[in-house]
Amino acid sequence: MIDPPQRSPRVKVGGLFHFGRMLDKIRAHKCGALPEEYLPNLGLSLGLDGRLCSFLGIAFTDVCSRVEQGGTDEEILAWCCERSGFQLTEERAHIWNEYARKVGWNDLPGRFLRRVKAEDGLADRDDLVTAFEIIDFREGRVK
Repeated sequence: MIDPPQRSPRVKVGGLFHFGRMLDKIRAHKCGALPEEYLPNLGLSLGLDGRLCSFLGIAFTDVCSRVEQGGTDEEILAWCCERSGFQLTEERAHIWNEYARKVGWNDLPGRFLRRVKAEDGLADRDDLVTAFEIIDFREGRVK
């Protein structure tokens, strides 16, 4: 378990899961507070950061640059949407959220998550299936 410098992926910003967590990780990385084990996956195109940026139509590096300029999470999300021309509607937020909350369940990222569980000695934990469940468990938000 680690003491996370970021919030749960379940916390919504502008109606979207994971966006606030992604910003927290960018901010923590900028000041050297992001745990070492998070660095290989930060902004990874196949991870939640990369998938969310792709969904919004913006490059992760552009989001990082915008975060460095400051502003609230909501202002940064509005900037992302404006820059990419993405119209964030309730329906689109729902589509993203349903996708994001199920990552790891019966899909390709599930292989990576099973490896993480095995490395953590959690291979027998059938209740930890999705990325959200594993993240929240590893960061001490659930038992």
